[in-house]
Amino acid sequence: MSQSSQNSPLSGKSVQSYFQWLYAFWKFSRPHTIIGTSLSVLGLYLIAIAISRDAIHRVSTYSLLPVFGAWIGCLCGNVYIVGLNQLEDVEIDKINKPHLPLASGEFSQQTGQLIVALTGILALVVAWLTGPFLLGMVAISLAIGTAYSLPPIRLKQFPVWAALCIFSVRGTIVNLGLYLHYSWALQQSQTIPPVVWVLTLFILVFTFAIAIFKDIPDMEGDRLYNITTFTIKLGPQAVFNLSLWVITTCYLGIILVGVLHVASVNAIFLVVTHLGLLTWLWLRSLTVDLQDKSAIAQFYQFIWKLFFMEYLIFPIACLLA
Repeated sequence: MSQSSQNSPLSGKSVQSYFQWLYAFWKFSRPHTIIGTSLSVLGLYLIAIAISRDAIHRVSTYSLLPVFGAWIGCLCGNVYIVGLNQLEDVEIDKINKPHLPLASGEFSQQTGQLIVALTGILALVVAWLTGPFLLGMVAISLAIGTAYSLPPIRLKQFPVWAALCIFSVRGTIVNLGLYLHYSWALQQSQTIPPVVWVLTLFILVFTFAIAIFKDIPDMEGDRLYNITTFTIKLGPQAVFNLSLWVITTCYLGIILVGVLHVASVNAIFLVVTHLGLLTWLWLRSLTVDLQDKSAIAQFYQFIWKLFFMEYLIFPIACLLA
């Protein structure tokens, strides 16, 4: 075999290395957050369409550009935030999450810094080109994400502030910011309707459950590096129970919204689906062994799946109204 063919960029070894790098980048981006971000971008757009029925007839390639811009901007912002957290937590992640690229050595510190810098800049540029409300949402999210991870502020050291950072971005800033962005792009009223407030409140409270639950499997590394969390202060069982009841409250609240017809949604669809999810949650919780780190991690991913479903179920309920 000639030397040129051995060095070809299309050689088997090069292709394998390329896919290995992509897989490492996928892990670096924390897939569950990428999925959640993507569904929130889509879900809020569907709600904006449902609220303005005439907008359905005006959906075109042009009207989809704000969705695409929001998706790219939010994904880049997502990678910036989770990447910055990994850059600052390499030693902790070697204990808690050794599979992550920086902790495992798949990515160097320089590679991580480059990815974080590029995605942060790209998020702001794309948002700036797409619309003023998107720019404001992305800029505020990046600022809070930076304060969460980066010294000397490093709010993740304080359990209340850490939880506040997570659920304020996921629960309030993203939902309200995306809706205002879409209503501006679709030339609708900038007034936020009841259905958006209902979803925002649901996600806000649900994200609090995610924020406190995520530290249960990370207790060993957090304790070693003096990161105070609710799990360390209250114990894993107490935090597990608290998360479970917080999510239960979310589901009961949104069921009540359907029963009382508080917002313009299909009440039957909303009530039946959330009763089903609530039953599934409690049945699944009975199988969790808090002494088994993998079981805790699996239940954490299950909670994220419930979170994902809300961005599909609630917009459908709005479209069916």
